[in-house]
Amino acid sequence: MRRGAALGLAVVLLLPTAAAADSGDALPGVTQQRRDAGGKPAGCLPPSTKGTQLTPWPQTFLRPERAWPLSRGEGVTVAVVGTGVTDGAGLLAGRLDHAPRLAGAGDPAQDCVGHGTFLAGLIAADHRDGTGFSGIAPRARVLAVSVTDDGGATSPDLLARGITAAADAGARVIAVGVALPAGNDALAASVRAARAKGALVVAPAGPDASGGPSKPVPAFPAAYPEVLSVRDLAPGGVLPEGAAVGGRVDLAAPGVAVMGPGPAAGGYYTGAGPSFATAFVAASAALTLGYQPGLTADQLAQRLEATAYRTTDPAYGYGTVDPVAAVTRLTPADPAPVPAATPLAVPPPPPPSPAPDRATLIALTSLAVVLLAAAAAVLAPRARSRSWHPGRLPAD
Repeated sequence: MRRGAALGLAVVLLLPTAAAADSGDALPGVTQQRRDAGGKPAGCLPPSTKGTQLTPWPQTFLRPERAWPLSRGEGVTVAVVGTGVTDGAGLLAGRLDHAPRLAGAGDPAQDCVGHGTFLAGLIAADHRDGTGFSGIAPRARVLAVSVTDDGGATSPDLLARGITAAADAGARVIAVGVALPAGNDALAASVRAARAKGALVVAPAGPDASGGPSKPVPAFPAAYPEVLSVRDLAPGGVLPEGAAVGGRVDLAAPGVAVMGPGPAAGGYYTGAGPSFATAFVAASAALTLGYQPGLTADQLAQRLEATAYRTTDPAYGYGTVDPVAAVTRLTPADPAPVPAATPLAVPPPPPPSPAPDRATLIALTSLAVVLLAAAAAVLAPRARSRSWHPGRLPAD
C-alpha cells in the first residue's frame, strides 16, 4: 500500500494496546452508542485529559495539506447526522450550525455520546498549535443534525427525517454516523430526495460495534444505491483483521485507531469502525466541492470513485479515497480543456530596402564607364592618324 512506511510513531501512539492502557497513555474511546448492559443510556462521555503533538496516521496517510492551497472546504456545508455536535474545544468556532431539534431525538447542540462531535472534528476541525491534529477540510461548515436518543440509538423513520432536514438546510454533503440493520420506505425516499436536491449522502457500510453477527448483513442507509457506502481501513491502509461488511462497498478510508476531539475542551479520543471512515470520505467531498463547487452530486460521487487509489481486492470497492487526487486530477468524465483563442499577430510589412536601388545605380554607372572606355578605345587611334591633338585655350 502507498505511504505505508510514513506512518511511524503516530500508529504506535494511537493504537490502544494493552501496554499503553497499563501505563495510562491510551486515549479513551468513542463509540456509536453509550448503553449499559440493560440497553439504557450509560451517561455522557467523560472528558479526556490525553493529548499528543504527533500527527494522527490518517492525516499522514491522506496528506490533505497538499490540497489546501486549492481548497480547504470553504463555502461547503457538511451535515453530520448522528448524536449531535458540541464544540467545547472551539475547533469549529464560527463554522457550526445546529438543525432544529427533531421529535424523538436529542438536542443537536448537546452531544452526550460524543460520536457526532468526533466525526465533525475529523471533517472540519481547525488546527491548533501544540497538536498535529486537524480536520481534513478545516474551513468547511458543519450542520449538526441529531437523530438519536441520549444513548445513540435511532430508527429508520427518525434517520429519514434527519437526512431530509439536512438536505432542506442546503447541505452539499451529508455524513451519516449511524448504521441500521434494516431500512424502510421513508428512509429510502429521504435518500432519493436528498440526492435530487444536490446532496451527496455518505454512510458506513456496517456498524462500528465488534462482536456482531457472524454473517455480515447490509447496513442502511448505505445499502441504497444513491448512497456512497464506506468501509474502514487499519493503519497502513490494510483491511482490519476479521472485519467484514455484508453490503456494497464504494470506497475505503482510515477507520481504525483514529484520533479526534470530544464534546468538552481538553484531550482527544480514539475510535474504530466504518463510521469514522465515513467522516474522511465526507471531508474529501467537501474539499473537492470547495475547489469545484459546480459539481453535481452524481459528478462528485464519480470523481471520488474515479480518483480513489485502486487495488485488486474488491473488498475496497473502487479503492481508498484520495482527497488530493479528487481535488486536482482530471478524470475521464471531465470535459476536455479548451484553450482560449489567441489572435494571430500579423507583423507589419518591413520598410522597403534601399539595396535594389543602390544595385541598379552601381550597375548603370559601371555600364557607363565601360561604354566610355570602349568609345575612347575606338576614337583615340583615329584621332592620332589625323594628327589631332587637344586644343589649347588662347593666351590673354
